[in-house]
Amino acid sequence: MATIGVAVAGAAAALMPMTASHAAEACAAAYSGSAVYTGGQRASYSGHNWTAKWWTQGETPSTGGSGVWSDNGSCGGGTTTPPPSGNCNHPSWVAGQFYPAGAIVKYTNGQYYQATHENPGYDPVISTWYWSPYTCSGTTTPPPTGNGSFPVTEAQFNQMFPNRIAFYSYAGLIDAVKKFPAFTTTGSDTVKRQEAAAFLANVNHESGGLVYVEELNQANWPLYCDRNQPYGCPAGQSAYHGRGPIQLSWNFNYKAAGDALGIDLLNNPDRVKNEASVAYQTAVWYWMTQRGPGTMTPHEAIVNGRGFGETIRSINGALECNGGNPAQVQSRVDAYNRFAGILGVTPGGNLYC
Repeated sequence: MATIGVAVAGAAAALMPMTASHAAEACAAAYSGSAVYTGGQRASYSGHNWTAKWWTQGETPSTGGSGVWSDNGSCGGGTTTPPPSGNCNHPSWVAGQFYPAGAIVKYTNGQYYQATHENPGYDPVISTWYWSPYTCSGTTTPPPTGNGSFPVTEAQFNQMFPNRIAFYSYAGLIDAVKKFPAFTTTGSDTVKRQEAAAFLANVNHESGGLVYVEELNQANWPLYCDRNQPYGCPAGQSAYHGRGPIQLSWNFNYKAAGDALGIDLLNNPDRVKNEASVAYQTAVWYWMTQRGPGTMTPHEAIVNGRGFGETIRSINGALECNGGNPAQVQSRVDAYNRFAGILGVTPGGNLYC
């Protein structure tokens, strides 16, 4: 399986210090373990007000844990008064302009957003880890959601894959994921977003950022014909090389994927490189059903809390894990951390294999 490393630049985040007050402020709405809090949203717990630094659910406010909560100090009585609705003279957002944490801007859609982390002018609608909707006109714009059950918007998808070719369309991906009801719909919202980020990070690595549809090293192509299979290699000895976003390889994988998807890929493997939905379907099929060199499917690795590293083992662990190729593993981990940031979710532990 051909693998292409993709370098990813990280970004540091800093928070503005909270301003002390001589009198305890009113308590915000009480914290709820079932509620979702995005960066900048507040809740009261144990006599203190707290502000979420990024997306979180089910993590009780404290100064420990993942560090998602910022302690605003003690509070007392009543509830926090929402910001006034009439003072909306905030400047328009400018792409590429530095914004400190706490800055409020008016976006091109007429809505207001507040920087929960300093950033060099990231798009508020796309980079939801850095920006949160801000109440200014009496209503709060909800953060963007995915298409149907898939927790990734088209804008976030395009941010993840700025160099993708037209073949790897967002529409093709959405059409494919509809065929796998449990994909990115199992567990908490955190787990769902982690699975989406993990899947796309591995896809990013295998396809060079959704740039390559076929494996580059054609000298390897005859190796992917296992003649011991009763059905052989009817499309030709070199026909089962890597194709698609996860680089499906070997005649037995084309046969199994085709049978599961109701498509004759054994005799028509080029459908994987010619039809976007089919290409994505083979990737999600592998993710949901195949253990590869690992002990569980990548889907099971995420929803059972085994971490991103276990997904690497299930896809290419025989060549990369246990010190086999640390640079390739790091490439996948870097992409996963970046994608998790775009989706506003913590990456969790066990990142390496």
